[in-house]
Amino acid sequence: MYSWLLLAALPLPALSVVDKTHGVPPGLIVKYVPTNSASGTGQTWTCLDGSKQISWNTVNDDYCDCTDGSDEPGTSACPNGAFFCKNVGHVGSTIPSSRVNDGLCEPECCDGSDEAPGVCPNTCKDAGEEYRKKMEEERKVRKTGSKIRASYIVFAHKEKKRLEGVLVDLQQEIVAREKEVERLRGIAERAESLSAKELEHKKQSPLYQSILTHHTALKSLQHEHKKHLEREKALGDILDALRTGYNPNYQDMAVLEAVRGWETLAGLPHINNVRKDEDEGSTAGDASQSPKEDRKDEEEDGLWSAEKTEKEVNKLLNVDHVSLLLEHEKVVGEPSSQSILFDLTAYLPGSFIPPYLAFRENLLSWLELLGIKTGSSDTSSEANRARQALSDAEHSLKLTRDELQTAHEDLSDLFNPEGFGTEGEWKKLDGLCLEKDIGEYTYEVCLFDEARQKPNKGGSSFSLGKFTSWNKLAEPGTPEYYTRQRYTQGAKCWNGPQRSLELILTCGTENVLLTVSEPEKCEYQITGTTPALCLPLEEEKRDEL
Repeated sequence: MYSWLLLAALPLPALSVVDKTHGVPPGLIVKYVPTNSASGTGQTWTCLDGSKQISWNTVNDDYCDCTDGSDEPGTSACPNGAFFCKNVGHVGSTIPSSRVNDGLCEPECCDGSDEAPGVCPNTCKDAGEEYRKKMEEERKVRKTGSKIRASYIVFAHKEKKRLEGVLVDLQQEIVAREKEVERLRGIAERAESLSAKELEHKKQSPLYQSILTHHTALKSLQHEHKKHLEREKALGDILDALRTGYNPNYQDMAVLEAVRGWETLAGLPHINNVRKDEDEGSTAGDASQSPKEDRKDEEEDGLWSAEKTEKEVNKLLNVDHVSLLLEHEKVVGEPSSQSILFDLTAYLPGSFIPPYLAFRENLLSWLELLGIKTGSSDTSSEANRARQALSDAEHSLKLTRDELQTAHEDLSDLFNPEGFGTEGEWKKLDGLCLEKDIGEYTYEVCLFDEARQKPNKGGSSFSLGKFTSWNKLAEPGTPEYYTRQRYTQGAKCWNGPQRSLELILTCGTENVLLTVSEPEKCEYQITGTTPALCLPLEEEKRDEL
């Protein structure tokens, strides 16, 4: 028994000689070939990093000679080495050299080659069968999913053709609308020119000229009134100074009469009474009531007060007399009739409109001259209709140009690696909403749009964010890039950050959400499957068993 323990404690070279290529990956086997030394003393081998040449006998001798650890592929002597398990019947794998001969059976090495013979059983047959079964199931899923993905790509190409057709149609529509806008602009300008001509004619009417004369007279009177007010104020200041400063002991009757006259006009108490009351500590009274009586008489005669006069005169002077004239024409003029004669410009080609308008004006002039028709006032209304038609056409042109811009953007995103994928496989899923009910809440993710958390027992739903980007840690266009979607800037949590969500996707035959979790406060993670990630089998590198 003691002899067996002694043998177990001996190093590996003492028990058996390790094969020089033990633990070497298949791709490096050709580099583990000895060379004869120039001196003929034996065989040598060069470290894979070229740093040193050592004796072939020291390869896999459980002592680390090379700095890159390449001389000990089958032992644990070098801390930076790697050991390859062949796993015949299953898939080969690589483990760190530190896990070789540690007495533990590594699951990656089902053949037990990482330990001494007899320590670990060879389970590669069962592991290989289980692995092949799993791979077959995944292959079936991928095969079915890739067919669905192919239909997504077909949809993207159809969408591309549709958008290209939409672009052509919109461009043609824009050209037609631009021509229509120019045509309507010409009509509007001509109608406005005729309307301006008619307006100038109306301004020659006696009523309008009388209004202008009254306006000038009123403005002149206002100017003179302001001058008189200023002069009256200056005189009032002089008389106030005389009233308060004269000496009644001089018995100057002229000054006294002037003071009393001013007091009566201004409604002021006599200055002597004021002085007497001030001496007695009482309030002056017996003021003349003539100004109030004058205002009362003015109101009874329907005249305006001074304040109202100033306010109303300013309003009258600011009236737009042209608008007033047109409003007068609407009241006293003939009711406008929508005759087909006045609407023909909407149906005539642009080149026919000037001759038609000239003919119509001549005809109307003759009818008015003969007394058959009085002057019509619908020229301005026709100009308004023409301007409105132009405005509507310009608005329609703007909407069409916006549609063209949107179509250009949709087409550029269709096969954009950072948009719907290099093959456009994600366009079919744009706006598709998926839901997962976990009891208390239902989580909804509308792809490329917004994610929401909806309570199942009533209450408000919360935004978990809008689509921001794909997986930023991967290169755009690679399969890994499309395995994650980020939704950010959601509703703010109480006493926390704004809600956000990461959607992790894998290949599957259905677009479905599987699990929901919240790794950090208000940071959600949802897993799901989609056929858009199922690449065709020929693009996958087949594992060699």
